Amino acid sequence: MSGNTPGTLPDIRHTVVFQVPLQKVWEAVSTSEGIAAWFMPKDFKPVLGHEFTLQTPFGLSRCKVTELDPPNRLSFTWGEDWVVTFALTELEGKTQFTLIHSGWTAGKVMDETGEDASVVRDRMDQGWGSVVLDRLRKWVEM
Repeated sequence: MSGNTPGTLPDIRHTVVFQVPLQKVWEAVSTSEGIAAWFMPKDFKPVLGHEFTLQTPFGLSRCKVTELDPPNRLSFTWGEDWVVTFALTELEGKTQFTLIHSGWTAGKVMDETGEDASVVRDRMDQGWGSVVLDRLRKWVEM
């Protein structure tokens, strides 16, 4: 593939196990109050088709709930390109939580930062893995 041909970059995918029941994690990832506590302030509602905004370091991003299967799966669009999915599985009183951040196009310059998508993807991958999911863990396991 040449450097000028857009292609798909791998999804960001992180799976962690929380030492709490599934319902507690679901409430943290599917309510406006829960999401604001560990992720970003927003006007989120767990309603299929609900449009909301994320307050990011680069300003407001428009989002829309695209999949809702309580208490196991929630997906929403983030801006023009991305889809974020939270997938939850019960494990005998614990919760396996998988975050999937998709929609990465190789060679695309991101509007928000002016950087190549691969650079932004790598930064977001590290942020999800080392910062955001750690904040979620602290929130649900406190």
